[in-house]
Amino acid sequence: MKMNNDPLLSVKDLRTCFRTTNGLARAVDGISFDIPAGKTLALVGESGCGKSVTALSIMRLIQEPAGYIAGDRIIFQGQDLLKLSKRKMREIRGNRISMIFQEPMTSLNPVMTIGEQIMEVIQLHRGLSKKEALGLAVEMLNQVKIPDPAIRISEYPHQLSGGMKQRVMIAIALSCEPDLLIADEPTTSLDVTVQAQILMLMKELQQKEGTAILLITHDIAVVYEVADYITVMYAGRAIEQAKRSRFFRHACHPYTTRLFESLPSMDKRNEQLSTIPGRVPDPTRYPEGCRFADRCHLAFDRCNKEDPKMRFIEKGHSIACHLENAPAISTATATITRKTEGRATYTSSPLVSVKDLKIYYPIRKGLLKSIVGHVKAVDGIDISIGQGETLALVGESGCGKTTMGRGILRLIDITCGTIHFNNIDIMHISGSKLRRLRKDMQIMFQDPYGSLNPRMMVNQIISEGLISQGIGGNKKERDNIVKELMDQVGLDPGMIHRYPHEFSGGQRQRIGIARFLAVKPKFVVCDEVTSALDVSVQAQILNLLKTLQQREDLSYLFITHNLSVVTYIADLVAVMYLGKIVERGTIREVFDTPGHPYTQALLAASPCIGEDGRKKIFLEGEVPSPVNPPEGCHFHPRCPKVMPGCRKVYPGQYSLSETHSTRCWLYE
Repeated sequence: MKMNNDPLLSVKDLRTCFRTTNGLARAVDGISFDIPAGKTLALVGESGCGKSVTALSIMRLIQEPAGYIAGDRIIFQGQDLLKLSKRKMREIRGNRISMIFQEPMTSLNPVMTIGEQIMEVIQLHRGLSKKEALGLAVEMLNQVKIPDPAIRISEYPHQLSGGMKQRVMIAIALSCEPDLLIADEPTTSLDVTVQAQILMLMKELQQKEGTAILLITHDIAVVYEVADYITVMYAGRAIEQAKRSRFFRHACHPYTTRLFESLPSMDKRNEQLSTIPGRVPDPTRYPEGCRFADRCHLAFDRCNKEDPKMRFIEKGHSIACHLENAPAISTATATITRKTEGRATYTSSPLVSVKDLKIYYPIRKGLLKSIVGHVKAVDGIDISIGQGETLALVGESGCGKTTMGRGILRLIDITCGTIHFNNIDIMHISGSKLRRLRKDMQIMFQDPYGSLNPRMMVNQIISEGLISQGIGGNKKERDNIVKELMDQVGLDPGMIHRYPHEFSGGQRQRIGIARFLAVKPKFVVCDEVTSALDVSVQAQILNLLKTLQQREDLSYLFITHNLSVVTYIADLVAVMYLGKIVERGTIREVFDTPGHPYTQALLAASPCIGEDGRKKIFLEGEVPSPVNPPEGCHFHPRCPKVMPGCRKVYPGQYSLSETHSTRCWLYE
């Protein structure tokens, strides 16, 4: 165990700058913190506040001459990393200090096998032979719980799932037994089941090796589960620092309290989420006083003139704020409460009705491209959504959620089944009739940048649907409609002649909302629309979607893996696994009394603030291939409650109440 009483890492007044066309950007502007050996420090804050730049500065990976570290000290095991030569730093980097980057697909070399990439680090830093390095690489894959490590070692990154690629990154980072592990958003965009596995793996390895961890994240629930200390960053600086127990009982900087209040949960279903207006200031133009003042609901004159210094309010807890009695927020405010009745509306004639929907993709091989099998992406789905109702569709990546959403809108070919929209059988219409109907059925995509044409200005993007549907009048009339829509979604109408790259992620998502609102739809598929957003921006988007639903009587199919978002926005929930729906019901029914073992595992894996001692259910193995799903219940290879009959026949649908049903042999 590599533990002692002194900090393993001590960052003192770190400043990192970048030369830009708009001037000098002070991305990190005087941050200080300590990490003891064997402990975890979480670095929390919105995008653009300097978290990742802090990590890259510690690793000395800032690209010169565009960027440089202006000062002051980074003390690691008694030596200042900023004073080491590049050769000495290379000996430490990847060896004594390792880093897990945010996106494993871009961090892994696509033309090297998994084994070669792990062995490369081992041979470089530990001087082992090729045979010894191979043996250690297999052992590392086994430690991070990758099945069949001797086989996987010869595979390439594209052959692994997202969760497995992230585990490979952890194996590489830990292969040299580092003293410090820097994890930059290691669970962003991962399913809750995979996220739980990754977090547990990091904790186990930390306990075994005594490794210190710097965790960078914007997920406060994850921080609650794994951190020992928390540092909240804003505009390049630390604004609040505390031990975990103190932080979640008495967080008191106005920015931190607003982050807590932005978290969605069941007990906030009938109210608007608290939001933080504005955005993080440009690092080339920081204001004179407190950098949060223009967004702070408690700001006063002194805040705009004098920059607050970090001060202790109790041992182990400090803030940078002029308020003498800063208001504290307790865990109770932020806890995800599961015991609140969810609104549910039922209509005799649903707006959207789907029966036995199947979407199969043929697998072709050989010179003649003969069909040798099918990918059963969606395999016999029945759902209905009423007017003004939200159905949440949850499940792990690859289960068919997005395919189902696009199939309902006829954006992809359907193998068989029926889809009725507003009592119209849309499976048997095409051409101009289907085009006219498309204005009533819209989609909001996951990536707010990739779904917007970078060569088109905002007014062109939003008015594109108006032109396609032949509505809105001439260009001047369309521009007026666009301005009204931008005002509705909280954007400055004067921005209509800007391009997508000139907006933040949250603003681009609002442009996507304005685009579908332009044609006045009745039904919208929202595909992971908040997955990559900060909690403050996520709150703004959820508030907007709810307001629009109430005003326009919109119906949503809300596809997501964030269960706290589901509890806030949805009326009904359907749980999907390997192309089939395994459980459905109202929010209260599914979250309070989950019937299917898979649903129980999803809920148990979801990180929650204030739920200490909650039993975790860790699913073994990976989701089976939809090309060759298991016989019987598709979930049985991973199910902790599997019975002999589960392996033979797929279960029928069993009613647990009038609105709650599941497909599981436990209820036969």
